Amino acid sequence: MNGSFNLILYQISIWAIPAVIAITFHEASHGYVAHLLGDNTAWRQGRVSFNPLVHIDPFGTVVLPVVLLLLRSPFLFGYAKPVPVNFRALLHPRMGTILVAAAGPGMNLLLATIAALGFHIVGYVPAPGAQWLAANLKNALLLNVILAIFNLLPILPLDGGRILVGVLPGSLARLLSRAEPYGLLILIGLIFLLPLLAAQLGINLDPISRLIMTSTNSVVGTILWLTGNI
Repeated sequence: MNGSFNLILYQISIWAIPAVIAITFHEASHGYVAHLLGDNTAWRQGRVSFNPLVHIDPFGTVVLPVVLLLLRSPFLFGYAKPVPVNFRALLHPRMGTILVAAAGPGMNLLLATIAALGFHIVGYVPAPGAQWLAANLKNALLLNVILAIFNLLPILPLDGGRILVGVLPGSLARLLSRAEPYGLLILIGLIFLLPLLAAQLGINLDPISRLIMTSTNSVVGTILWLTGNI
């Protein structure tokens, strides 16, 4: 019984620690860059913080991923409380929107790179701790890359959608912004409903998961190469 309990604690520690860090730093970076560019909304509300409790959404961060895990979903999905940003208050709203949106995925790629660099010190850690550290670093690398790629999908309210709004001409940007209230439904449809419906027809159609998996493998390989691990 103790062995099973210890294994559960071990699995939680090697996944929960990198996941909490990835989500917390992602959200805090949005607020910090917004603060630098003139909008203090997140700063005033205490959201420019590395305290994970201020970013965790009880349903999106905890309940939804656990339910999907228990249902053995092929794709885990979750979200944190979005950092409030008044894009009109930014010194340069269009470029500011792009930079604030890009800050989250950029932070995740930085954390993934730091995790990959950390592989070089695993050999200097005593054996019991080395295995735990290596597992944390491996999961941190994977989770941060997945989080960055997923958030760069060009769908509002994801960061990729924000970046696209900042890049597109005014009329197209406004048209895309009108679709934001339906963005979460579109994501759920693409990630879960479309593959399920296609499976009923005998078709393997899972574009989002396939795109994320292919992109993740490519980015992880590049980071490992740049950090001297391969």
